[in-house]
Amino acid sequence: MTLINRNIINSILEFGKVRITAFVAISSALGYILPYGQVDLGLLFNMIGVFVLSFGSAALNQWQEVYPDSLMNRTKKRPLPTNLISRKSGLLISLLTISLGLLILILNFGLIPFLLGVLAIIWYNFIYTPMKMKTALAVFPGALIGAIPPAIGWTASGGLLTEPQLWALALFFFIWQIPHFWLLLMVYDDDYRRGGFPTLTNIFSKSQLVRITYVWIIGLVASCFLIPLFGGTKSLLTISLLIIAGIWLIIRTKSLLNLKFTSSTIIEPKVFKMAFLRLNFFVLIVMMLLTVDKLITNIK
Repeated sequence: MTLINRNIINSILEFGKVRITAFVAISSALGYILPYGQVDLGLLFNMIGVFVLSFGSAALNQWQEVYPDSLMNRTKKRPLPTNLISRKSGLLISLLTISLGLLILILNFGLIPFLLGVLAIIWYNFIYTPMKMKTALAVFPGALIGAIPPAIGWTASGGLLTEPQLWALALFFFIWQIPHFWLLLMVYDDDYRRGGFPTLTNIFSKSQLVRITYVWIIGLVASCFLIPLFGGTKSLLTISLLIIAGIWLIIRTKSLLNLKFTSSTIIEPKVFKMAFLRLNFFVLIVMMLLTVDKLITNIK
């Protein structure tokens, strides 16, 4: 593979935020497996459909935000601000991948997963994305996006939208989005301001925002226990491991409360980055435990 081809591929992958979209696909796989413990070809098509759809949505988001991206240090080297991908090509890629993702969903799983996919695009790209430029509180409606991929997987495997177990799972992913974003904000606050985004540090002090974020982390751990409460698992081992993982996260992120913010104090971004990684690792562990538990139960 030539260097030019490799650069093109890397640019396209970055354009679709492939690491984030892969995580989204995994969350939809959890939703697919949990109702009946199915591991079949449908699981693969579900993951591919959600991955491609999420890829297109992320690409469209970058197309929509090319100007603020060009102002921020974190994003100014993305493919559109650097013209590695033209605006016209970027729009075409995003629309094609969104269409392909939706096509995979409707051909393989029918109307409900397809409509959930359409809802995800409308909510993320046409409600949340414009709202971000107007209010720092956009994170709350924006967090609903995290609940949709598991619901797509759930309904793709034949589960019903009305089942309490799905709502418990969706709540877990919804709550996760809040501290996930706020920890990023603590790292890139100046960058968001540079890009013209209103941030919560205009409303709260950083010490207040850190305490609020920690409360949401505790809330995330609490919401995790609603999943077995509504039938996500009956295994004492799995529940015990979930409790251990939750206690680990609460203890390992408690150091955030010890940070002292003054006008002359510079807080190392590494502190927030480590909390961000631990938060996402916890979510990954919960997903893995629930998946393995369901697969083992199904084998029995």
